[in-house]
Amino acid sequence: MAAFETYRNLFDLTGKRAIVIGAGSGIGEAGALALAAHGAEVLCADLSADAAERVAAEITSNGAAASAATVDAGDSTSLAAMYEGFGPPDIVIHTPAINVRKRLLDVSEEEFQRVMSLNMLGTFHSVTMAGRMMVDNGGGSIVAISSIRSQVVEPGQGVYAATKAGVLQMIRTLAAELGPMNVRANALAPGVVETPLTTQITSQPDWYNAYATKSALGRWAQPIELAGPIVYLASDAASFVTGSLLVVDGGWLAIDGRFDPPL
Repeated sequence: MAAFETYRNLFDLTGKRAIVIGAGSGIGEAGALALAAHGAEVLCADLSADAAERVAAEITSNGAAASAATVDAGDSTSLAAMYEGFGPPDIVIHTPAINVRKRLLDVSEEEFQRVMSLNMLGTFHSVTMAGRMMVDNGGGSIVAISSIRSQVVEPGQGVYAATKAGVLQMIRTLAAELGPMNVRANALAPGVVETPLTTQITSQPDWYNAYATKSALGRWAQPIELAGPIVYLASDAASFVTGSLLVVDGGWLAIDGRFDPPL
């Protein structure tokens, strides 16, 4: 039987070095703050230098270790410079994504390529760079943000959903290939979360309310509600978890439709 202190320390990230890409807002910001609060040294990386520095400053003002970096997650050269500048990470959280909400017959090739370039190719470059460094360093944990759209779709979400399904399968493959080298890789599937990416929806009451009532909890998630799952997947609490999709959707996928039958 493990000592009691072993259970107490399952979520302790003291001594771990983490990179959060997309740390300047939304889920990435919540993840960066949560990892730091649990003891990790965090590199807050974002396309916006001001946003990255703001989050890093909040972490350091609370006595934890953090730094900031500007990175373009769709540019492999920018990603490589960020990884080389920080050195081998124990934890990588990759969050950046964009969406073009159009029916597939209306999506241009340029729009398709733009979404694929960041969501799929950018994630590929990021997680494989992280994977190489972790293999050389003896292990680590990679978490990429997928979505419930990797499982279910709606009109206007075709390209985005395809990228999120692709991220999931890429992470599963990485888990299979790097597991023998003590590198874990998992995907996180949020439901509807109030972030800058969902401003188009949250600004329209009918659309916002329709999404809120779809889940079992009857509301949208806040970014902080993804912080716990991120810490879990990054920590020793998930030491036997790899190749998984952790769904954090308020019960969205569990419910068949919005109709409440008269029972």
